[in-house]
Amino acid sequence: MKILNFKLMRSVILITLFSFLISCTNDDDNDNDNLSINITVNDGSEDVDGDFTGNGGNGTRTINWVNNLSTADYNADITSTSSGLFQMKVTDNNGTIVLNRSLNGNVEPDSFSGVTNTGEPGTWSVIITLTSFNGDGSYSLSSGN
Repeated sequence: MKILNFKLMRSVILITLFSFLISCTNDDDNDNDNLSINITVNDGSEDVDGDFTGNGGNGTRTINWVNNLSTADYNADITSTSSGLFQMKVTDNNGTIVLNRSLNGNVEPDSFSGVTNTGEPGTWSVIITLTSFNGDGSYSLSSGN
């Protein structure tokens, strides 16, 4: 009788262990592996612009851009069907922030434009950041007046 109970208990333990291992290796519920973003740059001599797309991913791209003037005209537009964040930060030749704007996905407004604060001419940095972003959009900067 003890041998029969031992075999039965061993079978139950093995079935339970096997079921646990199968449930732990099931990746169907883990969509985080497919999250991504893509930020492109079309670098011109007097302006910088590009496009971006995302399906829930996070990422940052920094573009160094020569601005011989003390301001820049900027524009950004997104099409997003869910939450997420697009951010554009611009620093001047001294590293001073001259622009820090963002747009939230699926919330109006879905665009912004204007002129940066005055900064030191030279090499400026344009930092595009997407956080949990679903959708697409575009951005542009050109030397100001």
